[in-house]
Amino acid sequence: MLEESGNLLDTAYLSGLSSLGRLHDLFVSCEAVTPGEVKRRGEGLEIAYGFHPTPFGECLLAATSRGVCHLAFVDGGGKDLALTGLCKRWPRARLRHDPAQTRSHVARVFHFFDGKPAAPLQLFLSGSSFQIKVWEALLRIPPGTVVTYQDIAVSIGLPGASRAVGQAIGQNPLPVIIPCHRVIRSLGGFGGYRYGVERKQALLGWEFCRYSRERVPDVPAAVQATG
Repeated sequence: MLEESGNLLDTAYLSGLSSLGRLHDLFVSCEAVTPGEVKRRGEGLEIAYGFHPTPFGECLLAATSRGVCHLAFVDGGGKDLALTGLCKRWPRARLRHDPAQTRSHVARVFHFFDGKPAAPLQLFLSGSSFQIKVWEALLRIPPGTVVTYQDIAVSIGLPGASRAVGQAIGQNPLPVIIPCHRVIRSLGGFGGYRYGVERKQALLGWEFCRYSRERVPDVPAAVQATG
């Protein structure tokens, strides 16, 4: 696909993946913070958070009454480091440890990721206009598909902004939900990933196995399994 198409987002939809993309559109809706809310940096906002197991490692998920606002995997730095990242993003918010509330959000995220029906998920995003535009473009990438940084830049009408796109992707506050793992380098390399290339490979490998059977029915199951 990389060799034959100048824009993999176009290829994805032309190859019959639009229904998967639309499924994700219906599953996720976004609300951006207002400029005043950005300036207040979370002041007056209450955020519930909890740590939960997932198929790809333990995660920290945080949510407000207006939607999920943060997701981070717990790696070498442990829970304290993961929580520090949440505090840096919302420094004046009131944080409340409430895993009973956040557990339902985690279940919806990974039930959808596992191809199971899930209730719609509302996101509450804080970022620049450019960042939010990039993150919304990521939401349009169908599961089991990869695109390049250049493809994202072209899709938002800024073909010369590949480097800035990469920086915005690196600041994605909601990995897996906003699927930055589906973006790779133009020559086929996996590229960087905040939570490790191994986890990115696992996410992409799982998606390929889950969705390739739906869109490539003429390939023998044994071949698909080894792919």
